[in-house]
Amino acid sequence: MGFEIKRFQGDVDEELICPICSGVLEDPLQAPTCEHAFCRACITEWISRQPTCPVDRQAVTACQLRPVPRILRNLLSRLCTSCDNAPHGCNAVLKLDSLASHLVECEFNPKRPMSCEAGCGLVIPKDELAEHNCVRELRALIATQQGKLTDFQQELAEQRLTINEHKRELALLKEFMRAMRVSNPTMRALADQMEREEVVRWANSLARARVTRWGGMISTPDDALQMMIKRSLSESGCPPHIIDDLMENCHERRWPPGLCSLETRQNNRRLYEKYVCKRVPGKQAVLVLQCDNTHVDEHMMVEPGLVMIFAHGIE
Repeated sequence: MGFEIKRFQGDVDEELICPICSGVLEDPLQAPTCEHAFCRACITEWISRQPTCPVDRQAVTACQLRPVPRILRNLLSRLCTSCDNAPHGCNAVLKLDSLASHLVECEFNPKRPMSCEAGCGLVIPKDELAEHNCVRELRALIATQQGKLTDFQQELAEQRLTINEHKRELALLKEFMRAMRVSNPTMRALADQMEREEVVRWANSLARARVTRWGGMISTPDDALQMMIKRSLSESGCPPHIIDDLMENCHERRWPPGLCSLETRQNNRRLYEKYVCKRVPGKQAVLVLQCDNTHVDEHMMVEPGLVMIFAHGIE
């Protein structure tokens, strides 16, 4: 939800008002085509109910929303507003971009975190200090942590047993199918299908990614960078039978015709937006997997998919 307009000094430009809550934009995002701007919380809740722009009803999804331009952020940051704690006695008037840091230190904030000086050292809200009891709070904290620790240890032991059993069964199944697929066409087709389904399950476990700067793509990553990405893929659960092929496809020498040279990449840049990209966990890199991109032209895709590494520009 946005900031109440009455908190601000002077007139507030209409462009800085959220069309949903009618407040001053807070943490704003904009639609990609019509560029209407909204509070992040407002537009996120709206799109969860209906994926359209509230102003002109153009189709839009949460992953298509993007930050507003810098000029709009600058205009917002220069607005002068009263402190959230004005009802509690704070008379400060400050720029909107200074509000968050001020609230942390505002002496009138009833929820300002403060350390107990009676002995326990716990950090508690200011308005709860008067009724705070060190012994009672420490006993409750210890009991809670001990209960959580016991639960975690039990759950961890159960998960380890389950995982080990699954690994044993999976290894036996793979060995059996590996022995059978050579001579049995039916078993070979079944094994291939299982491997495809394994890739799809892994792909579905990865978060969607958005590339904001295709120009930051590294077309010839060095060996150290490739090893780092390969390790991340392995830790994410990448099926072993495709990981080497994926890593081969992180270099332009193995890219499809539509990406194989700087000239073709520049000519086909508009086609990049068709890619469904998945995030390589913790890295500035994305996966463009064949199973997610059956709609993409053949000259822009290779099996089992592409690994694209960037210097910057991944959200």
